[in-house]
Amino acid sequence: MQNALFMIQSLIYGFLVTFVVSPMVISFIKREKVKQVILNYVDTHSFKSGTPTMGGIIFLISISVVSLICFTGSGKLAKMSIILFLSFGLVGFLDDFIKFKFKRNLGLLPYQKIIFQLIVSIFAGIFVYNSFLGGTLIVPFTSKTIEIGFWIIPLTAIIYIATTNSVNLTDGLDGLASSTMFVYLISFIGLAIILISKGVIGLSQVQGEEMKNLITLACVSAGAMLSFLIFNCFPAKIFMGDTGSLALGSLAASVMVMSGTSFYIPIIGIMFVLSSVSVILQVSYYKLTKKRIFLMAPLHHHFERRGIHEVRITMIYSLVTMFAGAIVIILNIL
Repeated sequence: MQNALFMIQSLIYGFLVTFVVSPMVISFIKREKVKQVILNYVDTHSFKSGTPTMGGIIFLISISVVSLICFTGSGKLAKMSIILFLSFGLVGFLDDFIKFKFKRNLGLLPYQKIIFQLIVSIFAGIFVYNSFLGGTLIVPFTSKTIEIGFWIIPLTAIIYIATTNSVNLTDGLDGLASSTMFVYLISFIGLAIILISKGVIGLSQVQGEEMKNLITLACVSAGAMLSFLIFNCFPAKIFMGDTGSLALGSLAASVMVMSGTSFYIPIIGIMFVLSSVSVILQVSYYKLTKKRIFLMAPLHHHFERRGIHEVRITMIYSLVTMFAGAIVIILNIL
């Protein structure tokens, strides 16, 4: 009961701090005229040109500050998650800042982005390998674990790069990434609680404290996403930019990786996966045939081209993520 109350409090703190910080950051960004430039091939979004961007700064501040205050004990895994969250946010910030500073759509070059991401991701892998987690991973829907040893380093690096870029690709409609991430985090919280109750994770006192802090991080972040949606839902008052989407992608990876539940990422994060897969298929097929599979990629733009309003698409993404999370939770209870 006490833990449940603390989780609710953490979520509320994340919500309130984000709600207070948002107007101040939005006002500052408007004053500095940091505006979104809409790419010409996304013609349906032309009316959004000039909307303030780099809103990810809002929850970079609120999630980091509130989480660090709420953590108990050493909280090494959760604190490293915050460091990675800020690191990927910094990469996104540089990308957004270059676009704003030089008035162009292109920020960091693709190879520059991937180098930054690769360095941070390998660092994350080394940290996980040297933590009490080692190379241990939980087999989905069972109480079994597997040990992959040193291979956890490249696997972790791949997970971070894939997840951050998948969330980045999903950030294409008002409230899409933030609402999907909210449901994703709630699903993780439910999964973690069940795995702890079944003794799959958090067996020792140290591990239990670490898992509690990861759940706290997820609760604070879920509250922050819910609050950010007030300003980011259609019609958005501010966009999160790469500053926010890359940071959120890191967060999505961290809560799973640091709890040993990495194999659940493509299940609960199915809509993030589909964003990346749709782009990969579109580009590959076009290079081979000069034809397109989708009217436009990522997938949410295909739905838009089919005449589905972005509010409905956002709702569908959230509902599918909720359904995937519910399936994961139910199968782990059985």
